[in-house]
Amino acid sequence: MITRTALIAIALLALSLPAMAYHCSADMKKIDAALMDGPQLSEAQMSEVKSLRADGQADHEAGRHDDSVAKLGKAMEILGIK
Repeated sequence: MITRTALIAIALLALSLPAMAYHCSADMKKIDAALMDGPQLSEAQMSEVKSLRADGQADHEAGRHDDSVAKLGKAMEILGIK
């Protein structure tokens, strides 16, 4: 027999799995680390990277993870992050 606590734990895990499947947070950390290293980018590229990073975080926080991954991926591409 499954206890009530076990059912709650299973339900919470099931609800969190879709968000865990995305790598938004890891991508943001990679971008932040690259920006700290002072990449050789034009002002326009730096502006675009910062904008994409901010928009990606906003999308992540709003639950729009596909949009977040796309924007963060574009920022990583500009920075040369694989």
